[in-house]
Amino acid sequence: MNSEINGSSQKLSRQNVVAGVIGNSLEWYDFGIYAMLAPIIGAAFFPSETSYLSTLYAFGGLAVGYLSRPVGAMLFGHIGDKIGRKPCLLISVSVMGIATVCIGLLPTTAQIGTSAAVILILLRMAQGISVGGEYTGSATLLAEQTSPQRRGLAVSWISMGACLGYLLGTGLCAALSAFLGEEAMHAWGWRIPFLFGVVISVVGIILRRYLPESPELQDKAHRESSPVLIVFRTQWPLILRYTGVALPMAIGYFLMYVYAAAYLTERMHFTTAQALEISTINMFLVTILTPVAGWCCDRFGRKPMFYLVAGGTFVAAWPLWWMMHHSTLLPVLLGQMGFAFFSALSFVVVILIVIETAPLNTRCSTSAIGYNFAMAVFGGTTPMVATFLVERTHNDYSPVYYLMLACVISLIAVARFPETAGKSLHQ
Repeated sequence: MNSEINGSSQKLSRQNVVAGVIGNSLEWYDFGIYAMLAPIIGAAFFPSETSYLSTLYAFGGLAVGYLSRPVGAMLFGHIGDKIGRKPCLLISVSVMGIATVCIGLLPTTAQIGTSAAVILILLRMAQGISVGGEYTGSATLLAEQTSPQRRGLAVSWISMGACLGYLLGTGLCAALSAFLGEEAMHAWGWRIPFLFGVVISVVGIILRRYLPESPELQDKAHRESSPVLIVFRTQWPLILRYTGVALPMAIGYFLMYVYAAAYLTERMHFTTAQALEISTINMFLVTILTPVAGWCCDRFGRKPMFYLVAGGTFVAAWPLWWMMHHSTLLPVLLGQMGFAFFSALSFVVVILIVIETAPLNTRCSTSAIGYNFAMAVFGGTTPMVATFLVERTHNDYSPVYYLMLACVISLIAVARFPETAGKSLHQ
């Protein structure tokens, strides 16, 4: 734990990296298990006459969690800018762990009636609030402790940790589904992944207790009395541009790894285990590619990499979606693999652009609010929007047109940002 990653004002140890990564692992672990188990959760908490409505309501629970994220972004952005990055990350991982375990212990609608669904929604809101500043906060902390020449690679560990959390969640769900079978998984097996979240939370709390504070906050002149108010008064155009930049990442990811998993089981008649295996394999690919994406962002710049992401997604989206509509496993796997490539690049380059262009005195607040607004309004609602579009238009390709439109908007938004590769964050 004593070796170092080339730092600037302060040396960035492996322990700091792991501590920064662990909260995002928990966030995406929970996201992964909820997304992959959406049909089961829908049946348990939102029983309906049709599986379509139950799944739609379950996606609504996912959306509520993400719609709560801007609230968390304001709360934890304020804490991060005014008090410190470390307290922000400690509180967020604690709340997230408690809410995840509570979902695993929650009685179903068959046991306590409709109050079960209400409590589930409230827990999802608590999770959404807790992670509102998690991803951007931990990425900001690492970025501020790393030399400009290696910042992309350092921040990519946060993205990689998030992917590892998702991979752990989907992998555990896939293993349990294969081992226990469909009946046991629906009856009680779905609770195990949520209860296991306590392990990640405890490890995160222990590691983050020893995190050093960001060197950027050692100068109290950089601390504003009301950073969130300043952001809304002076930085709202920047927040809207951040939203535009994040659209392909937010919509693309939720479309591929949440909606597609349910679509494969509900309409393409793949088993739950097969759908989970496809997503797990491709998330493993994303995990491997994120450090490569970080290195490429340092080597070639942020904007060229973003043009590759948004432009490439626009061109490849339709044929990749076509591949995912085959009835055999291999074309579906390869189609999602193509989306996985663009996802890996977008995870890293988007967060770098957001952090590096945010003003120093409100960096946590500005980046958290802008990033989470996109994830909440457009990302978290994507499975619901996609389900609704297909049901109303009777066109299975309507979700991919939604993604292509997002790519066009993002290309316009990123054009107004300066290139920030290799530049100092002391602004």
